[in-house]
Amino acid sequence: MHKWLLSLCLILATDLSAQSYVPSTEKHPQITREFRAAWVTAIYNIDWPTRTGLSATSQQAEARAILDKLVSLRMNAVILQVRPHGDALYSSGIEPWSSWLTGTMGRSPGYDPLDYWVKQAHARGIEVHAWFNPFRALSNTSHSVGGNHISRTKPYLIKRYGTMLWCDPSHPETRSQALSVILDVVRRYDIDGVHLDDYFYPYPSGNFKFQDGKSPAQRRAFVDSFVSKLYSSVKQQKPWVRVGISPFGIWRPGVPNTIEAGVDAYENLAADSRKWLKNGWVDYLAPQLYWRISPQKQSYSTLLSWWRSQGSRPVWPGIATTRIQSSDDPGRPAAEIINQIELSRKIGKNWVGHIHWSVKGLMKNQGGISTRLARVYIQPVAVPPMPWLSKSTPPAPIVNASLSGGSTLVNWNHGNPTSKVAVQARFGSIWRTISIGPAYTKSLTLPRADAIAVSAIDRFGNISPAKVLSLR
Repeated sequence: MHKWLLSLCLILATDLSAQSYVPSTEKHPQITREFRAAWVTAIYNIDWPTRTGLSATSQQAEARAILDKLVSLRMNAVILQVRPHGDALYSSGIEPWSSWLTGTMGRSPGYDPLDYWVKQAHARGIEVHAWFNPFRALSNTSHSVGGNHISRTKPYLIKRYGTMLWCDPSHPETRSQALSVILDVVRRYDIDGVHLDDYFYPYPSGNFKFQDGKSPAQRRAFVDSFVSKLYSSVKQQKPWVRVGISPFGIWRPGVPNTIEAGVDAYENLAADSRKWLKNGWVDYLAPQLYWRISPQKQSYSTLLSWWRSQGSRPVWPGIATTRIQSSDDPGRPAAEIINQIELSRKIGKNWVGHIHWSVKGLMKNQGGISTRLARVYIQPVAVPPMPWLSKSTPPAPIVNASLSGGSTLVNWNHGNPTSKVAVQARFGSIWRTISIGPAYTKSLTLPRADAIAVSAIDRFGNISPAKVLSLR
């Protein structure tokens, strides 16, 4: 039995006997929607695995521990890094195994990590968004590479930038390689999303210049064409797979007019992320708003208000949970993150959500943040829908229930095993969402309830009418 069931702390009575129930038209609250996610970073073993060379069993145990923590906090998505720099944290016929798994690029960890993460996450009702870096070839030239790494197989694509190697985005083969890698994963794995980070061109560093002979406008055109092509290509393969990008948190210095920044992502990184949002080339944008609420030069609330006015698709800000009581932001309290979450629920008109950078802060309960989140994430919530892709209404599940002593057993059947099922229950006059989990589990035990409501949720986030039963 999965821990998302065990967390209910209930034991099914061995002598359950059927009790009467009747269909009801009783009103019940709508399922709350919010994207609650965390990044899981592989590069430099920041989050997972915690060090190279761990056995497959240990890596899997760490993955389960992360997912169990997210379930305990009533979160619903994980952003898993699967391609840090021309490598793969999954079985690939295109690129070598990542060295962050075994310590040696090209060496198999003895299992398929992405497949394991997807199956374990889905069993807990958690989405997996596969996170790719599209153009970085190597984060440091001191790292050894495998024989089929792109720096060896296609050296003509590679530009050196300080201690990094970069695939030249102006070259069509660079964009083709990245697109092929991503679509290969979309095709072969049951992921829920494709996620890109902010590294389209390298961040400015010292006096280094990216030697491609291209103007900033030309570079933006290359990146724009890649982003647009990626979105349409993913939708052609699996339209329910969300495409999200996490750009630098400031589009341009001086926008809005109180905002200052040490980097111009529009000019330096070729990231016209406002255009991607306006043009609908993403299903969500996750700008990295890692600053506090109060400073005027980089105000979280000012920036979030601006971003959420730039298009009709969701903006789910990245929030820097690991900066709590850290050297990056001395004195930052956990309350800062709590306040940012509350603001993310109030600012703007689009679907709400946010992403924690990174899961390590949650695992460590940094500054008591996980303890406090347990009081903020009160009930399980559903990931927001994508009405620009689908407005269909999935069929409601077939539901029955029985009572025994202090327990209620809910059973359901739904024809689509990839759907989720949301179970709500009324205790006295109070309705609560008990769980949102995979439809294939088919049953759930909860405390003795006065009524239940069960709905199905499809891959686009559309929700069925609820089957409501009054229990006697």
